[in-house]
Amino acid sequence: MDQRQRMEYITVVDQHGKYLGKEEKEKCHRGKGILHSAFLVMVFNEKLELMLAKRSKKKSLWPDFWDGTVASHYHSEKNREKRIKDRILHEIGVCCDHIRYLFKFHYHVAYKNIGSENEICDVFVARDVKSGDISLNKSEISEFRFLGIPELKNEVQENSETYAPWFLIALEKYNCL
Repeated sequence: MDQRQRMEYITVVDQHGKYLGKEEKEKCHRGKGILHSAFLVMVFNEKLELMLAKRSKKKSLWPDFWDGTVASHYHSEKNREKRIKDRILHEIGVCCDHIRYLFKFHYHVAYKNIGSENEICDVFVARDVKSGDISLNKSEISEFRFLGIPELKNEVQENSETYAPWFLIALEKYNCL
């Protein structure tokens, strides 16, 4: 990890999602991890196809896995909506003014012997993003593609091991699988 990532602090929560404080991001992902809050934004284009993002090979956990469009962590309990919008702009280069909250879930999954995710993940949806407006931040996302939900269901059934675990949980809860 680079120096900026090592010094990034994210919000630590209890099992109900109540804010407890902040902790270094790297520490939250070591071993069994420390429970923290995160978010996933599933971005749909004008054809109602979901934008899938392939995580950069530089990621320490689940590198080169397909994910929902933008997945990240909160840095504070304040300005969560601003954090989400800023992260969308940072990762895919578009402004999303209309983001809708769907649900949240808790999961805890280890990645090899490297670390784990132990998160309460808020899931959001953004619609009507124009495919031609996407501008990837290659340090976050190596490539992207849009798939309709029926095609995504088939893809996940055939290649579920290529998808980030939190994304698969979100799809199931969103009734896509």
